[in-house]
Amino acid sequence: MALNSSANSNSKSEKPLSLIWGCELNHEKQTYTFKIPDEWKYEQQLALRTICLGEKAKDEFNVVEIVPSEDSHDTTPVPLATLKPSVLPMATMVGVELTPPVTFRLRAGSGPVYITGQHVTLVPDLSWDDDDEEEDEEEEEEEKEVAEEEESQEDSLPKAIKHPASNKRGSIAKKKKMEKEEENSVPSDDDVIPSKGRGAGRGRKPAVKK
Repeated sequence: MALNSSANSNSKSEKPLSLIWGCELNHEKQTYTFKIPDEWKYEQQLALRTICLGEKAKDEFNVVEIVPSEDSHDTTPVPLATLKPSVLPMATMVGVELTPPVTFRLRAGSGPVYITGQHVTLVPDLSWDDDDEEEDEEEEEEEKEVAEEEESQEDSLPKAIKHPASNKRGSIAKKKKMEKEEENSVPSDDDVIPSKGRGAGRGRKPAVKK
């Protein structure tokens, strides 16, 4: 049975975490139960990889099987591998994915038999929260940059120069004053100085009284 997270790998709340798992079965410890604590609220899975004999195993058949759980309707054990050092010392498990609790039992032989696999669990994915915070910070930075750019553009625009309103009456009065000064500066006929000629500027001598 595959984890639901494998189909929904894009989930923002959870992500799969894989851990190496293994156990040993021998004539002293013929059973081993893989189970998880009750406080673990996330889904768990055990994916088997290999079942192999140890270097001290006798040349005999070692049969490994799965014992059904107590609440299971089927009480028949499921054989996993039959190993013998001179024939088959190791078996590879492909596609064997189990949901805990799972109990392994060495039905025949004295072992040692080693079972290895991967314990896959779902854990909260906190990286999405960090990504959301980073995105919010980036959006705030972008908005701040846009606001500063708009403000700088407004400051760079040329401001209109205010000119005082022209006083038409004052201009007309000034023009009339200048015309009057020009008229006064023109000499009159009385002010014209007679040109100097013969006898010019000489008055008649008064007659001498006899």
